[in-house]
Amino acid sequence: MAARRLNVNVGVLGHIDSGKTALARALSTTASTAAFDKQPQSRERGITLDLGFSCFAVPLPERLRPALPAAAAAEADVAEQGEPMLQVTLVDCPGHASLIRTIIGGAQIIDLMLLVLDVTKGLQTQAAECLVIGQVACPRLVVVLNKIDLLPPARRPAAIDRMTRKMQKTLENTKFHGAPVIPVAAKPGGPEAPETEAPQGISELIELLTSEVPVPTRDPSGPFLMSVDHCFCIKGQGTVMTGTVLSGAVGLGDSVEIPALKVVRKVKSMQMFHTPVASAAQGDRLGLCVTQFDPKLLERGLVCTPGTLHTLHAAIVSVTKIPYFRGPLATKAKFHVTLGHDTVMGRVMFFGLPSGPPPGEPAEGPASFDFSREYLFQDHYLCPDAAPSPGPEGTAAAGEGGGREAGPRPGPQWALLEFERPVTCPRLCLVIGSRLDTDVHANACRLAFHGVLLHGFQGRSYAETGLPALRVFKLKQKHGLVERATGEGGVIGRSLFKKETNIQPFAGLRVRLSTGELGLIEGAFGQSGKFKAASARRPRGSWPRLPRGEAGRAAGRQPRPPPGRRRPRSRRRPQPSST
Repeated sequence: MAARRLNVNVGVLGHIDSGKTALARALSTTASTAAFDKQPQSRERGITLDLGFSCFAVPLPERLRPALPAAAAAEADVAEQGEPMLQVTLVDCPGHASLIRTIIGGAQIIDLMLLVLDVTKGLQTQAAECLVIGQVACPRLVVVLNKIDLLPPARRPAAIDRMTRKMQKTLENTKFHGAPVIPVAAKPGGPEAPETEAPQGISELIELLTSEVPVPTRDPSGPFLMSVDHCFCIKGQGTVMTGTVLSGAVGLGDSVEIPALKVVRKVKSMQMFHTPVASAAQGDRLGLCVTQFDPKLLERGLVCTPGTLHTLHAAIVSVTKIPYFRGPLATKAKFHVTLGHDTVMGRVMFFGLPSGPPPGEPAEGPASFDFSREYLFQDHYLCPDAAPSPGPEGTAAAGEGGGREAGPRPGPQWALLEFERPVTCPRLCLVIGSRLDTDVHANACRLAFHGVLLHGFQGRSYAETGLPALRVFKLKQKHGLVERATGEGGVIGRSLFKKETNIQPFAGLRVRLSTGELGLIEGAFGQSGKFKAASARRPRGSWPRLPRGEAGRAAGRQPRPPPGRRRPRSRRRPQPSST
């Protein structure tokens, strides 16, 4: 029976005390060992503290049948096997602001999000934060207006209509534009009401979910990888790890590895919501039993095919700023970095392409990063609508930095993340950077950026063994003086190089005079550190005058020095007004 089910994962997210657990209970027919706040701490405090899992099943819609695993699809042709079923696994997430790490982890394993709102309060702070997480991690959304039984009957239709229109307007500028909004009462009368009170709107919600569930991608090939959210011991059986299969497939007797602990064990038995199974594939909710493993060693983490995951000390990720985050994204700043269920502090360094993406290349995404390219260091993330301004008029910008000129929108941007402790995660996994130390009462978005992990550095000595392959340069400049003009449309300059400096590696780099003329360094003049510079455009005696605002383009890229030499800097000199 289990092999003939297509499983989809639906997250139940929202502000604390909006009725998420009551909604999951009203929808579900089967509960896991961690469903409906069974933990003593949750019962004592009266709130959800951890992820809870439960499910219900409906006949599989025709449009979803192509997503059935091959074995199940073959069985579906046998009449006596019965109709294939759509199993909807509900992931009940906490709503308290301090549990945002758990919420982010739960959001990364779902195919559709139920955003639950208290209809009497509207979109509250944590519900808004969940909406932001959904835009990053989830393809589909259904908004549930819960607790409609608290509205006076005479004003109920008007209040529901008003809140529906308000939410539709809120979603207009998100990727969930046009998402359905449905009213329900998961627990009429509140938590203390008798169980005889029937929920309202649940059958309509199930029908809506069935129509809104996207066709999931299910590929049983490739290495097995499972995200573990609970781990516990069953006396006489072994240790059970429950989670969601992220990729590949697993069967009885297979060897699996807990990569964070470097431990390999064989699969003794498996269950899906109390039903024994012989195999499981991508997208399935699974309980996996192994022997001789202490459950206290693993609360959350990953289980995989042996040897397929590695521990990372740093990583290169694509970066997109979350527009609701008000703070700056600065190089050398620290963020809480979430990868799956794991959150670790990481220091960030931003970089991008010197002149935007080449024609024909995607503006962003994993395919646009290549170690063979050279990248420009950035002292902060460049927002598309806030390009930095140029330097003072008539001079080259002083100092050094990774800023770009005002003009075209910036292309794709990346970051080097250096973790405070090693993490275990797969390539191309979702990465979310946050400032979780922000005051939860500040009514500010704590999620700063998101991206995809493109490359990981494994060894502790990655700075010596791995980072040299990342070719990131800075733009630098230095001021010198024009000594005299030559008769060939050039100048002789000084005070830009030391006497002992080999000027030849700087030949061809640009210089700009304080009056705006642009030229190129030709080479040394004598042995005292002086240099010759010629007009960038060759008509004799004329130095072309550049438009204002292009001063920043005179900064040259640092040439790569020979082994053992100090890296030189590109130079620019203003001309004294007396010359």
